[in-house]
Amino acid sequence: MHVGIVSDTHDNQDVIAAAVELFTGEVDAVIHCGDIVSPFSVSPFDADFDFYAVRGNNDGEWALQDAVRNFGAYLGEMGELSLGGQRIAVYHGTSTPIVDALVECGSYDYVFHGHTHVRTHEERNGTVRINPGGIGMDEHESEPPAGVILDLETGELEFHDLR
Repeated sequence: MHVGIVSDTHDNQDVIAAAVELFTGEVDAVIHCGDIVSPFSVSPFDADFDFYAVRGNNDGEWALQDAVRNFGAYLGEMGELSLGGQRIAVYHGTSTPIVDALVECGSYDYVFHGHTHVRTHEERNGTVRINPGGIGMDEHESEPPAGVILDLETGELEFHDLR
């Protein structure tokens, strides 16, 4: 099973379109780690894959959860998924101690989060932490926003620039 991971798209329609294009036909499910921001920015993800999202600290519109639920699963502040035989925690990442606790608790094979806009891929004690990075607020940031494609069977992953 292949999953797409994205975060912190912040209403940027170009980045959202690039993510949907990247994931369509390549993944079975997409997991958005929060900061979609507005309901209109989630509708492009109504595509040929399952969709899951958690709430980010900039997701202030309550209508966003209904927009996600029209075609996908809104997991709230934090979600647990079982996909491809893997246990996955999804959290936006606003609290580093919570991210660390999710990684270190031993309950998950993967912890996906965003918030920092910094790409991360690390393994600690058998748990893999992935942050796809994010759009950021400045086009001069060192890393462009990314979409991640993860093969849950092999653990192989690729970061793809979305800008």
